[in-house]
Amino acid sequence: MAADSEPESEVFEITDFTTASEWERFISKVEEVLNDWKLIGNSLGKPLEKGIFTSGTWEEKSDEISFADFKFSVTHHYLVQDSADKEGKDEVLEDVIPQSMQDLLCMNNDFPPRAHCLVRWYGLREFVVIAPAANHDAVLSESKCNLLLSSVSIALGNTGCQVPLFVQIHHKWRRMYVGECQGHGVRTDFEMVHLRKVPNQYTHLSGLLDIFKSKIGCPLTPLPPVSIAIRFTYVLQDWQQYFWPQQPPDIDALVGGEVGGLEFGKLPFGACEDPISELHLATTWPHLTEGIIVDNDVYSDLDPIQAPHWSVRVRKADNPQCLLGDFVTEFFKICRRKESTDEILGRSTFEEEGREIADITHALSKLTEPAPVPIHKLSVSNMVHTAKKKIRKHRGVEESPLNNDVLNTILLFLFPDAASEKPLDGSSSTDSNNPLSESEEYNLYNQFKSAPSDSLTYKLALCLCMINFYHGGLKGVAHLWQEFVLEMRFRWENNFLIPGLTSGPPDLRCCLLHQKLQMLNCCIERKKARDEGRKTNTSEVYPGDTGKAGDQLGPDNLKDMDKEKGEVGKSWDSWSDSEEEFFECLSDTEELKGNGQESGKKGGPKEVASLKPEGRLHQHGKLTLLHNGEPLYIPVTQEPAPMTEDLLEEQSEVLAKLGTSAEGAHLRARMQSACLLSDMESFKAANPGCFLEDFVRWYSPRDYIEEEVVDEKGNMVLKGELSARMKIPSNMWVEAWETAKPIPARRQRRLFDDTREAEKVLHYLAVQKPADLARHLLPCVIHAAVLKVKEEENLENISSVKKIIKQIITHSSKVLHFPNPEDKKLEEIIHQITNVEAIIARARSLKAKFGTEKCEQEEEKEDLERFVSCLLEQPEVLVVGAGRGHAGKIIHKLFVNAQRHLILFKAAAVAPPEEELKRMGSPEERRHNSVSDFPPPAGRELILRTTVPRPAPYSRALPQRMYSVLTKEDFRLAGAFSSDTTFF
Repeated sequence: MAADSEPESEVFEITDFTTASEWERFISKVEEVLNDWKLIGNSLGKPLEKGIFTSGTWEEKSDEISFADFKFSVTHHYLVQDSADKEGKDEVLEDVIPQSMQDLLCMNNDFPPRAHCLVRWYGLREFVVIAPAANHDAVLSESKCNLLLSSVSIALGNTGCQVPLFVQIHHKWRRMYVGECQGHGVRTDFEMVHLRKVPNQYTHLSGLLDIFKSKIGCPLTPLPPVSIAIRFTYVLQDWQQYFWPQQPPDIDALVGGEVGGLEFGKLPFGACEDPISELHLATTWPHLTEGIIVDNDVYSDLDPIQAPHWSVRVRKADNPQCLLGDFVTEFFKICRRKESTDEILGRSTFEEEGREIADITHALSKLTEPAPVPIHKLSVSNMVHTAKKKIRKHRGVEESPLNNDVLNTILLFLFPDAASEKPLDGSSSTDSNNPLSESEEYNLYNQFKSAPSDSLTYKLALCLCMINFYHGGLKGVAHLWQEFVLEMRFRWENNFLIPGLTSGPPDLRCCLLHQKLQMLNCCIERKKARDEGRKTNTSEVYPGDTGKAGDQLGPDNLKDMDKEKGEVGKSWDSWSDSEEEFFECLSDTEELKGNGQESGKKGGPKEVASLKPEGRLHQHGKLTLLHNGEPLYIPVTQEPAPMTEDLLEEQSEVLAKLGTSAEGAHLRARMQSACLLSDMESFKAANPGCFLEDFVRWYSPRDYIEEEVVDEKGNMVLKGELSARMKIPSNMWVEAWETAKPIPARRQRRLFDDTREAEKVLHYLAVQKPADLARHLLPCVIHAAVLKVKEEENLENISSVKKIIKQIITHSSKVLHFPNPEDKKLEEIIHQITNVEAIIARARSLKAKFGTEKCEQEEEKEDLERFVSCLLEQPEVLVVGAGRGHAGKIIHKLFVNAQRHLILFKAAAVAPPEEELKRMGSPEERRHNSVSDFPPPAGRELILRTTVPRPAPYSRALPQRMYSVLTKEDFRLAGAFSSDTTFF
């Protein structure tokens, strides 16, 4: 009890017992929300500008309240307006009616093309909606509806809120709202009728006027004139008289010799169906007065041709099938397949030929018997080699996924050098004069991490796409990839460079597959140069023969002061003076240890002096050796080993695992200085008796500092010394110099073992599953798709598409730079590309239908093109000149043609007797009499407005409004009826 007697020490809840029932609590919550949103009092905004409902910004904020256990969401919808005019309007003017009542009469925004339904029906700029929170909940009974309305009315009265408050009743799909707006002495009731079947007497203006007048119940005898706005909407669905301009791709031309393999480099584009399904023409009479126009069940003055305002909107086909989008999507689907190439094609086609001979005793005789090594001439027939034979052997000719014609065409497209008698001997790089090389489109591969658009990898991606879509699907992809891998091995074994790849080390800005192919080309170049060197150099290179290498290479391939090495020609003939092509290679660390031990044993000054110079490239122009003044010779050196990004990553992991200990750091430095050690050994061999200072002066001139000093005789002389970093104890350069032995490059262990690296690349290619392949090449396919979209957009010049393409490029650049991009993000990119394709297809469809190319006058053509581009970008476009303008005449003609087609179709379906045809007169008369230019309107909308005193003759004159919409299966009346609550 002691604890209970001290309430001050506890936090307790204060219960407001004035709101005793659930109903009162609900009203209190509504008032609380209105107060929180500051919807209290009257706030008058500036008059509504024309079209502001569509061009302006709409915002909304929501909250949740409950009536007992039934939850409602309260949403405030409002048009964002400048708040500058609201200053100084804090005082409440009692004689001013609320803003929403004034908006009921505003004619500037009738029939907005894109707005909330309550905005269209009542012309409101601000309102609050209370609706059941769950989609399946609904207020169905009349008693509940009345309870909610009374709650709203009390909340509005208590808070002084002048914003209309609506309650959604019935099922949500019916869009039924009732509401109220209160001001000082005035009230507007918002009521609604929604029917499925339209009563006949209300299908025209005169019947609706009767409803409006009876609902107002105005006591004045000459009723003030009713202002009328009418809109009829006509739908054009029949485009049969216009062929859809999209041409399907000619599959026969892909393999038929007319176009040749070049067709494989092109992506298809366009929609397979008309992406515009309907055209909606809205004919509007914005300012009519009762009595001026007649519209009843017998006769109507409302001729669409005579309507002062025409506006058009187009309905787009839902997800039209687009060729480019399908192309890329189908290729992307391969990424999710799990099968390997062997599983797809059956038995392994990479089996050795020797499998045919089961007896192992034949192995030695196979090795020992002399057999000439055939070097096949490079040609298309040779390219389709072993894989084809093996597939035939195991599975039969007819089961091969790709037939010979298709395969030959693709391989000829990928390897154009196979068509010539003699394979390309020169550099395998693409044409350096290519005007695309510097363009933004060409350099997209940097951003997408794909491959240049004229490279072999890029072409391979397009060919695999084409095969997947048109020729054999996944099996075709696996077959082509298998042939491609065999072709790579064929080229490696026969020293044929791979075309369509830039020379030099792998470009790390490209996809890994492209890097692997470049690496294989590097191996082929080294092997080819070595083999050619062996042929030309029949005699042994003597140590004193220093001029030979320099003569062969010439001055263009010299190592300059910044250590930039040329790719070609480091006297490769001197590499293979031994008959042994293959030799045992020690690991990096073992060799370093071995070199260190041997150099410790040898290396006295007498031995150095007796060495003969070897491996000289040419004499340096200026420098001489410091100790004896002899000319300094630049040595023949090895090229550093090219590396792909996966090898670099692997190497960095190995180096990282060495740890931070002193021994680990030392070993890491030794491994990283393999190239430096090789160059030091070459330098020592070319310059016997040299010192580290001599090497530094050539290799890294910045680390040799020269100063002018005065000698003993008073003369100015240059004195040089190593830089501070070179003098650090246990410096890596000093250690490497002491370790290095005078060995020319030709006798050194190869920094780059091309045989091993080529086999690694070929193995890597052979084990790729189609899914891995698709992952590697997807950036190339997306790159190609973006280029295709840009190319097609340039023909149409659509500003909105230009912005979307920029967004796609930015998005793709971020996504594709990650090693394993998420499928969801890749799907988004493909979806964006498909959307752009659909927009361009819509533009072409509209241009074809409106005949922009047929316009003879330049001004008319520009107007039509502007009109078409607006149709693509805006929800509704005003037709200048209505039915009498150039676009209006074309639209009129479209409707007339559609109506005639419809009549002819019906006449063909139900042919009347001959007597009936005679009675109907000539075909021209029949058409003139029976066929109207337009079909019956698909939708009729009317807005009736007036200002009358209600409910008594002496009440204030207040705005009244009724909106009506009539479609084939829908009839709705939405009324806003204001009354005076002071003088009634």
